[in-house]
Amino acid sequence: MHRDDAIKNFLGIHQEELSASVSKLTLLALGFLILTGCVVNEVRPQPKLQAVQATQMIAQAELLDVAVVDFDSGVPKALLDDEQELEKRRIYPEVRRAESRLLAVRLKETLENTGQWGAVRVVPPSVNYVDVVVTGRIIESTGSELALRVSARDASGRVWIDDKPYQADADLGSYKTEAALKARDPFQNIYVQIADDLLAARQQLSATQRREVRQIAELRFAGDLDPASFSGYIQASEGGQWSLVRLPAADDPALLRIRAIRERDASVIDTLDGYNQEFSDQLFESYGSFRRTSREAIEKADKARNQAMTRTVLGAAAVLGSIFVGSNCSSMDYNCRRIDDAVRTAGVIGGTAAVMSGIKKFSDAKIAAQEVRELADSFEAEVAGQVVEVEGRTLKLTGTAEEQYREWRRLLAAIYREETLPESAATPAP
Repeated sequence: MHRDDAIKNFLGIHQEELSASVSKLTLLALGFLILTGCVVNEVRPQPKLQAVQATQMIAQAELLDVAVVDFDSGVPKALLDDEQELEKRRIYPEVRRAESRLLAVRLKETLENTGQWGAVRVVPPSVNYVDVVVTGRIIESTGSELALRVSARDASGRVWIDDKPYQADADLGSYKTEAALKARDPFQNIYVQIADDLLAARQQLSATQRREVRQIAELRFAGDLDPASFSGYIQASEGGQWSLVRLPAADDPALLRIRAIRERDASVIDTLDGYNQEFSDQLFESYGSFRRTSREAIEKADKARNQAMTRTVLGAAAVLGSIFVGSNCSSMDYNCRRIDDAVRTAGVIGGTAAVMSGIKKFSDAKIAAQEVRELADSFEAEVAGQVVEVEGRTLKLTGTAEEQYREWRRLLAAIYREETLPESAATPAP
């Protein structure tokens, strides 16, 4: 009983000092955790936005076509060879390249479903002479978050959207079942916001301005193929704005030829758009699975990282507290000093265990992040080119169709020259 009485006596005498030391260490550790941002954000349901639908017929002369250019993948060029840094930022170049088309198709589908526009197509960057051209750049794209920057301008050079940022967290309801994922994209709200912004910009134009946009688009296309015949109809300002000077006669033979060949161009663009749609449809399930599993792995990694930080900091605080908290025992009080040494040893052992547990959690976080990469690699294996028939020519489309469309434009110019110039001066089409 003498030993137990000594322990009770020691704890009773020094209870206030021990409590104060523990409180200080606890506050220090908690303060550090708050400063380092180890706070788990609450996940809230996302509102389901719906794009504004057309309620009446739009006159054909005012119905603007829209070209959604393949998005910029947003992969930093300086990091293309730095796989470690790319993985750290959760950027997988092959997936991003696929997303440059997949996300553009999502926006196109949203615009089509509103009934507010004419032909809406996903096109390569060299398609320029369309009523409205929309471009975008991927800033962040994971299963948890999507961030884009989007611009839009019409054929006259008028800016509709100026590199505007759009960001949204995933709607987790879309990840619950395959049917839910098919019914609504987890980031549909972003496409709705872009669609509504485009509509708001269009509504600021008068009926006359909308018709002029269509006329300028046609005349710019004509001027690109036949500058001599179509000079003087439109003019460009120093700032890149195009304005209508006059119109060619409705029965102008050159204009009729231009319209016929523009229909051919539209059919090629439709083919490329159809390829992009098919690409999106084929990868729908695997990409949805990639996003869902990516979000789960990221959530797991963040949770493990937070737990690791918590355990490591608190464990380190326990170790430091055990080492540096001063002793209140007198040099002659053997029992007090023995209890004090035992408490210190227990603190060091417990703190060290917490630190080691934290380190293991960091390892778990790394493993969870690797799951995202492995899934991305399996997704990349499905991203392959396809062969399509365009105007009797076989084009192999791998990645972007930019080079293929440029080849078609060269062919188109040759066809126009062949049909327009005298036979002796014509350059045979390839």
